[in-house]
Amino acid sequence: MSSVDLSKYKVHLDVQVRFRDTDAMGHVNNAVYLSYLELVRMKYWEVLSGVKDFSRADFILVHVDIDYRSPVRVGEEIRIYVRASGLGRSSWEFEYKIVEQGTGRLVVEARSVQCCYDYEKNKVKRMEDSFKRKMAEFDELSVT
Repeated sequence: MSSVDLSKYKVHLDVQVRFRDTDAMGHVNNAVYLSYLELVRMKYWEVLSGVKDFSRADFILVHVDIDYRSPVRVGEEIRIYVRASGLGRSSWEFEYKIVEQGTGRLVVEARSVQCCYDYEKNKVKRMEDSFKRKMAEFDELSVT
């Protein structure tokens, strides 16, 4: 199946590609992958926090890099993996892998940076130590 090492990824989400996800070339449009990454970030938040109320999420997305490896077409099913790969004082990095389930081929590798955010003060804030420890433990990262 897949030769991609996914052993460190504890959160994943299965998605069936829909016609509306595709473009004139017949494959998933590049911009749609941002929505796929958002879906798996939401699942990560649910798994880590146990909370489904996203209005309580005090972080924002600040950066995304996506490397497209293989096209995906309507009807194919993909699995999106996410894990925290780095922790800072107020931000953290997620890394993602998207794999087509039928063949196991790597479709996308991506990375995003999120930061903790105080919506009342409209500024970045320091990550709570308890949240940082929980994420570090969950994804087996060292805390600095």
